[in-house]
Amino acid sequence: MNESTTSSMAHHPIGASRFRAANEHRRLARRRPGTAVLEFAVVAPVLFMLAFGIIEFGRMVMVHQLLEGAVREGARLAILDGTTAADVEQVVRTYLTATSIDAQEAEITVTPDPAAATRGTAMMVRTTIAFEKVSWLPAPFFLQGATLKATATMRHE
Repeated sequence: MNESTTSSMAHHPIGASRFRAANEHRRLARRRPGTAVLEFAVVAPVLFMLAFGIIEFGRMVMVHQLLEGAVREGARLAILDGTTAADVEQVVRTYLTATSIDAQEAEITVTPDPAAATRGTAMMVRTTIAFEKVSWLPAPFFLQGATLKATATMRHE
């Protein structure tokens, strides 16, 4: 530090105290070289859990919306005359496959049988799938053992 800087700080006590505080901080930081590593080691697991939790819950919401769309398409077909339960299941499986969900893992039920339904009968299409089958993570942590379900009900025409 040159002489002019030192003399100007002597005339301004607030500037001098800030200067001393900054120097003290630098001096302490040089004495604790592993502090940043230790702080990262403490904070990193929390950050990783937060990131993986966001990924896992985001995937769960996304897959649930895809299941809702699939059963809605199935119900739209189920209310038409001449439709069979196999036709409805095929539409749901095609929808799921198109959205990159393994349709063979999904359990699909159609009640009652559309071929025997009369006008005004409530047709229900339901699908369930284990979250482990659709998770992007190798082993889901927060939603382990969860089952995603979607149901759509429409009146037969």
